[in-house]
Amino acid sequence: MRRIQSLELIIVAGFCGFLFFYGLGNLGLLGPDEPRYAQVAREMLERDDFITPTLYGQPWLEKPALFYWRAMLAFDTFGVKDWVARLPSATFALGMIVVIFFHMRRFRPGAQLDAALITTSCAAVIGFARGASTDMQLAAPFTVAMLGWYAWYETGKKIWLIDLFFFLAIATLAKGPVAVFLAGLIVLVFCALRRDIGAAFRTLWWPGILLFLVITLPWFIAVQMKNPDFVRIFLFEHNLARFATDLYRHTQPSWYYIPVLLLSLAPWTFFAAPAMVDALRSCFKDWGRPKADESERANADAFPEYLVIWAVLIVGFFSISQSKLPGYILPAIAPCTILTADYIQRMREQRITRLVYAAHAALSGTLVALALVFPYFFLQGIPLSRNGVIVAVLLAITFFAIIYVTLAKTGVKLLRFVTLLPVILIVGFILRVAAPAADNFYSARPVARDLEKIGTTNRPIAVYRAGRHNWYGLAFYRNQRVSNYEEGEIPGADHLLVTRATAREELDRLIPGRKRVLLGRFAPQKLEYYWVSAK
Repeated sequence: MRRIQSLELIIVAGFCGFLFFYGLGNLGLLGPDEPRYAQVAREMLERDDFITPTLYGQPWLEKPALFYWRAMLAFDTFGVKDWVARLPSATFALGMIVVIFFHMRRFRPGAQLDAALITTSCAAVIGFARGASTDMQLAAPFTVAMLGWYAWYETGKKIWLIDLFFFLAIATLAKGPVAVFLAGLIVLVFCALRRDIGAAFRTLWWPGILLFLVITLPWFIAVQMKNPDFVRIFLFEHNLARFATDLYRHTQPSWYYIPVLLLSLAPWTFFAAPAMVDALRSCFKDWGRPKADESERANADAFPEYLVIWAVLIVGFFSISQSKLPGYILPAIAPCTILTADYIQRMREQRITRLVYAAHAALSGTLVALALVFPYFFLQGIPLSRNGVIVAVLLAITFFAIIYVTLAKTGVKLLRFVTLLPVILIVGFILRVAAPAADNFYSARPVARDLEKIGTTNRPIAVYRAGRHNWYGLAFYRNQRVSNYEEGEIPGADHLLVTRATAREELDRLIPGRKRVLLGRFAPQKLEYYWVSAK
């Protein structure tokens, strides 16, 4: 038994190592958030300040400090590099997978390897594990906390409540009170539907609450004392206003998270969907039992019900928010993947319809075709040719046939192999082939390197219509404040300007009479570099 467990752990570690850590630096920091969070951590490290996050020396109070602390430690250990900024997410994702493995081995033996591998290989977990952001900082400890609560509910052992409160505190230091609110909502609804509301009140165990407060309060009190605007900025603007208004322009339709969830679970979507339907059917049947059947109800397995409530409430909560981003529902992914593994375990001795196998094979084949063919044409900036379409279709058909025939003949016995092989192929291809090309289009890293080659390292710098990823990205890669003409930040002194090549006439109006000298161009992003004279 120990040999089997060791082998399973080696398999899990191998997949996590490749999917979470391999090639972390093959693609530069993307979007505005990754370089911005990385720069905040760098500034805190340079000032040796663990209390106030700052950007360009000014307090940056949008998020609690957990990501910054962990990035600071990584920078201090490995140096200030873009891939190092992603280590906090990768390591937390690894920890989450290990906990899922041991939780399932303890409470649902036989499903632990599936649960770990399905969670590891779904699109959302791979993507956010490789990002320098706060999303995985919340999702991983939140998942561990919620699994800890159910372990307590099933066993009655208070040691699991320590698990709940400790990791809930970590999640709170990642993104704030939303972690406590969601956990309380899930527990309360679950207990109410189980007609066991007393369990919700028994959760309020004073040693656990004290542990939570000891972990969270010191930083929140310290940052408020040093920054009197913290509560207003963090709680009211970046929590309540973000939820209730479109202050940050992330409006999406109410159904937005349905396709996001389905895509996030790829390539396991067509096993996750029937697993959810099966669990919901069981829940409705259970909830409809008359009170006379309470003893039968008490003996029923409540774990699928708990997972369903966990996932549905998180998706539902953020669906009514006026501000929506894909990462918000990351804490709902683990219950879906665990539910999928539990479903596959229960169906091993039963027949799964061939329609599910066909849909799974079609999705996997399509993902391979899209990942291996379309990036070439897109990144080269050339139209998709007829031959490209033919190659994509042939790839999709080939992988569909291999996967479908295998599953139709062997059932779910080889499901892991035929699903994880395309995942490895896709991720490997993206990291080795697509990422270096994509870097030129979507990251400030090659722009910063280009500027360094022409000898502009120590010059003040500004951007105009160069994209927010360059605004914040150049600040990280050059480790200096970057002004933005669009924000009214036009330096009076001479400076370097990075701008869209089509913005020359606009520059004549913005900086009339000031001399401009073209220093170079960066064709992939259609940028030009100018030296701009002082007023």
